[in-house]
Amino acid sequence: MLEMFSFEFVQNALIAAVLVAIACGVMGSYVVVNKIAGTAGGVAHASFGGIGLACFFGFSPMLGALGVALVCALIMGYLTWTRRERSDTLINVIWAGGMAMGVILTDLTPGYSGDMMSFLFGSILTVPRELLFGMTMLTVGILAVSALFFRQFLAISHDPEFARVRGVPVLRLYMLLMAMIACTVVMAVQTVGLILVIALLTIPAYVAESHAKNLKQMMFLSCVFSLVLSLGGLFLAYQMNFTVGPVIILLSVALYAGNAALRRLLAVRQ
Repeated sequence: MLEMFSFEFVQNALIAAVLVAIACGVMGSYVVVNKIAGTAGGVAHASFGGIGLACFFGFSPMLGALGVALVCALIMGYLTWTRRERSDTLINVIWAGGMAMGVILTDLTPGYSGDMMSFLFGSILTVPRELLFGMTMLTVGILAVSALFFRQFLAISHDPEFARVRGVPVLRLYMLLMAMIACTVVMAVQTVGLILVIALLTIPAYVAESHAKNLKQMMFLSCVFSLVLSLGGLFLAYQMNFTVGPVIILLSVALYAGNAALRRLLAVRQ
């Protein structure tokens, strides 16, 4: 059973799973508290356009996904903050446009035979060692910025109007938050893919919210849940020869269902 850890690709996958779990635990808490799961999902799907762009011009798909995700995140963040009554429609337009652009550019790529399933549903067992460095830098950056601006992020998450009155640059901080979410989404693509990334970003945070007293506790619990789900999903998928991403998400759904059942049982007993 433990011989699986002797393989380099499994070691790479473990490191990637830990990095993604930490990033998703922290940023997923912000997504849940700010109620922007739909926006985060839009960023994830629109980033597929960057993958298609990278395939067409011959550079790193992850770099292409990151660039497009950042641009779309900033656009969506601005729209959700300034045009709330139309933001859902505009986000869906960007979401669909990004996905469509990715598919068309892939079709136009001469001789391209890449497996799009790995981008859609994840391929953590194929993470190369050199990509881990970039993922580490993104995770460290996310943690550093989150710690540096924690009070400001907390303020704009719970009472943006009061924060604005107190002189907090609300829009700029919100755009920074959206950029951090975009980085987290692109990292998680390697683990669970574009289709399922929103589940890993939100389910652990939803569960953590029901047991936490404040945002810091929520982030800590969310990181723990994400880590257990990612490592547990990786182990089960390897043993059963399944795709890792869907296994992680099924475990996440089971955690959510179990937590909901436990809360209902406790409520009945009270």
